[in-house]
Amino acid sequence: MSSNTARPARLHFMANGFRVLTPGDHVVCGVSGTAIPLDALRYWSVAKQEAYASADIATKAMATT
Repeated sequence: MSSNTARPARLHFMANGFRVLTPGDHVVCGVSGTAIPLDALRYWSVAKQEAYASADIATKAMATT
């Protein structure tokens, strides 16, 4: 059995949540490159299909759209 520790997940971001396409324990912030544990993931873009490490990063990323 394989472990999901230190393995990035692949997600499909939707308006009210996300679906796990490939299991893992984190995703990488689309702007800063920071690893975000799945249980701490709160911000993402449906249009860009990328995760953000904080509300500030998400706001700045969406302002540049």
